[in-house]
Amino acid sequence: MFRRLIRSDAAQALFARLLGLYLAAVYRTTRWTLLGEEHLRAAFSAPSGAPRPVIGAFWHERLPMMPMLWLEALRRVPGIGGRRAHVLVSRHRDGRFIGEVVRRFRLEMVHASTSKGGATGMRVLLRVLAQGDVVVITPDGPRGPRRVAAPGVAQLAAVSGLPVLPCAARTTRARVLPSWDRMVLPLPFGRGVLVAGAPVMVDRADPLAALPAIEAALSAACDTADAWAAAPAAARAALA
Repeated sequence: MFRRLIRSDAAQALFARLLGLYLAAVYRTTRWTLLGEEHLRAAFSAPSGAPRPVIGAFWHERLPMMPMLWLEALRRVPGIGGRRAHVLVSRHRDGRFIGEVVRRFRLEMVHASTSKGGATGMRVLLRVLAQGDVVVITPDGPRGPRRVAAPGVAQLAAVSGLPVLPCAARTTRARVLPSWDRMVLPLPFGRGVLVAGAPVMVDRADPLAALPAIEAALSAACDTADAWAAAPAAARAALA
């Protein structure tokens, strides 16, 4: 009976609200540093200086911290205040739950797939990009394998002609959960780092060939964030 209760729509909505409130408190009580601001700014502007849409990607394990990167981008990058960020989530119950959690952080959900029913999901994401907005993907979500990118992210980049912006985050106070992805749950009153790596270009003629480079870039962003969080305060200041 208890299991049925916690899986009910009402209970899921309540848990999502509580988790969203918790993350909002963590974001407010954490002192954040941004690494790779030049990559973030460049991703939103074409070489001509005109605004352009963005494909952002990060590993599923960093999901609880990543809304803060969008909030920081809105604060730091000129001219993107009118844009919207759309997070690709599955139609599964877990996807709906994630959507309810992150909605409060000015993120919108795209309930689609680039694998099952992939053509429909791809069309939806391409429409979002055509509007000049941001698409955010966790290439190993929602169920793994951990840090193995599904082909959808490379295919989307190839068709749209946009690079993939690898991102990550970490806080000095966190817990690693015993989930399939070893999700990192931030704790309040720490220091945090947001990482934007160099964009990864994808060859339109052979998008799948870019998957190893995308995986390496996402993992490198995580390594940078983890090293920053693990370093003594003086070393963190030097890295920033």
